[in-house]
Amino acid sequence: MINTTDILNAKVLIVDDQESAAHALKEALEEGGHTAVSYTTAPYTVGELHRINCYKLILLDLQMPGMNGFEVMKNLSIIEKDGYIPVLAISGAPAYRLHALKSGAKDFISKPFDAEEVLTRIRNMIEIRLLHEIARNAAITLEILAQQDPLTGLGNRRLLTKRISAAIANARRNESAMAVVYLDLDGFKYINDNSGHDAGDAVLKIVARRLESIVREEDTVARVGGDEFMVALWHVANVNDVMTVTAKLVELISLPYVINNRSFKITTSAGIGIYPGHGENADSLMKSADAALYEAKHAGKNMFRISHTAMDK
Repeated sequence: MINTTDILNAKVLIVDDQESAAHALKEALEEGGHTAVSYTTAPYTVGELHRINCYKLILLDLQMPGMNGFEVMKNLSIIEKDGYIPVLAISGAPAYRLHALKSGAKDFISKPFDAEEVLTRIRNMIEIRLLHEIARNAAITLEILAQQDPLTGLGNRRLLTKRISAAIANARRNESAMAVVYLDLDGFKYINDNSGHDAGDAVLKIVARRLESIVREEDTVARVGGDEFMVALWHVANVNDVMTVTAKLVELISLPYVINNRSFKITTSAGIGIYPGHGENADSLMKSADAALYEAKHAGKNMFRISHTAMDK
């Protein structure tokens, strides 16, 4: 997974107030095959340098005037949001070892040190750092996939629930309103049954892009069922505001769909739930929108309805 080239090409920063010591260590690493080694004698610049360059390893002298290595690690902990500080601490005082490790350093070397031992520890630490990044990125990818509809690329119900909860919390703080629009496609089953699932999938993808084109960047569009979609509107001024957006959504969905030179026609029914009048949490708000959708379906389809609970504005 991690090969020698990855390790030798990884960015390394040496931090030592003694330029001769920093330069000597840099030469030792380069003689060992490392290709991206730099150094600084100014510890107060380390945070910004790391922010820009994302070093895989920082060789940090602990005893420096003005700003010692422990203060540098404290700054690095702010930059490294996941708490992994890629520091190999170096000091002529072995008593600093425990303090350094407790402060976030991943390893410690006492001066004077054996060059071969240092190179081995550096390579091991870089490998660990690279593996840590792979694991972290894989976890992030899995989290994204767990909240995403694989067909349309939209969020799924899990992500939508989180976004609705966040929008409600924002509305509660600002004494404002947000809304949920629940949409169900009319006639979609006919396309699947008569033209195949490939055509149906193509239609769903177009529906997704059309919904996204209407709402704002801060709003959320999600696919929550086979042909069911929900839109969470982060902030709305009043009922008319929601009605205007929903009318546009219904109108846009009703436009023709051309798939492989064939034209298809579907419409949508929609239900609206508005916080706080129609629900004070994500679950109750989605249920209100679902009930309103049911009314729209039974009223003739290709239209929308608002939840029965009245709002003052």
